[in-house]
Amino acid sequence: MEPGDYVADKGDQPAVIMADSGAIVTYRELDERSKRLAQLFYAAGLRPGDHMAVLLENHPRYFEVYWAAQRSGLYCTPINWHLKPEEAGYIIEDCGAAAVVTSAMLSGVASSLKPYLGNVLTKLVMDGDVEGYVRYETAVAEYPAQALENEVEGNYMFYSSGTTGRPKGIKPPLSGQPFGSGPGAIVGLIQMLYGFTSDTIYLCPAPLYHAAPLGWTTAVQRLGGTVVVMEKFDPAQALALIEQHKVTHAQFVPTHFVRMLKLSDAERTAHDLSSLQKAVHAAAPCPVEVKRKMIEWWGEIIYEFYAGSEGNGFCAVGPKEWLAHPGSVGVPMIGKLHILDDEGVELEVGETGQIWFESPTTFEYHNDPVKTQNAFNDRGWSSLGDVGYLDGDGYLYLTDRVSHMIISGGVNIYPQEVENELTMHPAVADVAVIGVPNADLGEEVKAVVMAADPAAAGPELAAELIEFCRSRLAHYKCPVSVDFVDELPRLPTGKLLKRELRDRYAKG
Repeated sequence: MEPGDYVADKGDQPAVIMADSGAIVTYRELDERSKRLAQLFYAAGLRPGDHMAVLLENHPRYFEVYWAAQRSGLYCTPINWHLKPEEAGYIIEDCGAAAVVTSAMLSGVASSLKPYLGNVLTKLVMDGDVEGYVRYETAVAEYPAQALENEVEGNYMFYSSGTTGRPKGIKPPLSGQPFGSGPGAIVGLIQMLYGFTSDTIYLCPAPLYHAAPLGWTTAVQRLGGTVVVMEKFDPAQALALIEQHKVTHAQFVPTHFVRMLKLSDAERTAHDLSSLQKAVHAAAPCPVEVKRKMIEWWGEIIYEFYAGSEGNGFCAVGPKEWLAHPGSVGVPMIGKLHILDDEGVELEVGETGQIWFESPTTFEYHNDPVKTQNAFNDRGWSSLGDVGYLDGDGYLYLTDRVSHMIISGGVNIYPQEVENELTMHPAVADVAVIGVPNADLGEEVKAVVMAADPAAAGPELAAELIEFCRSRLAHYKCPVSVDFVDELPRLPTGKLLKRELRDRYAKG
């Protein structure tokens, strides 16, 4: 299945609707434009197995770029458009991109990429001019809207967000199958677990340069549904869009839930959300109280999954199961779970350790054989670096990342558990918990808080938050100190850049 399969029956129906501008891309336009761009790639010398990079904001033409790469058998690498030139340039060079597509909106970054574009065969810019790039619209129009003679499936190659160091490309194998034959795994999962159909109207509130937003939106297009893309997440607008477009399915991250829950009662009840059949969330552990409140608000339509761009495993949990196993991210649908200690010994039910998937899926971190080797153990099981435990029914619970663990006086402390509690305090708009140096204990726990009311930030609120935490958790897990900041370093997906935060404190 691919967008061209729907041109005959629904060619004039929207494949894409942009939230702010209202711009629409029909299935016919998506099919024709992606064919023209594929022809351009071929004429520029790109062949199956080559790489291209897309540096775009959430743009109405993002999908034609993806589908052109997909039908050309290319690896498509989406780049975070918030990156600085040297960061984006590193990814372009590391993936070996032979083509780059960007936009005039990102001219500040795009114009500074020249040192990294030495091996790039074609450089295209949408919506305007940037020195060194060819105008996208003019270039693509020169090519016919005809399929390539030999269309084979490409794939995406996402880069990790770099929360613990340089981002690495996650390179899956190419199937070599004819275009339109994949990726069956994602399409099958969203059909089976969440009821996606050709009538689905899917709200995407997240940046398309991340795996789930791009993977799921393009899977909806393989099914013939409509994707509503938010240029930038706004909690009140998300609710309005559900009503306006009669959205049937949406995917969020826990930060989105927190921000919607902190809207006023008037804002939360202003829109009819009855069209929404399934709201799926992932990307980070969701505080139990946050999810419970969302279920109370939206009903038993909230589903959760746990997976990574590596594709080595997939766990899922529905609302009824979750209420019986609060805090769980579900049971494995792909792969078998193992919880191991630092010595590789399998742990008992309820014991916390590193999460490993036993599955036939293979992947590699591009240009990093050491990281690839470390992702697999001697039994061939692979890990995303997460920590958790299983209950007696086989449900998985995430506690944190291996790299985020705080060791204080020889005791392991998982920051996520502390963050989950502090998030629920009404005076907290956002929070991160990290370990900072302590001469006696090695590390001590610090909370870095963005106050809901900046005027309230100070010693009294700090003491209140510490006591609030101690009323809910063992004292050794709780912050010894609280710092207040105007904003925490988060990606637009809500992922917290703890490395950046820890580096600030390491530098004093």
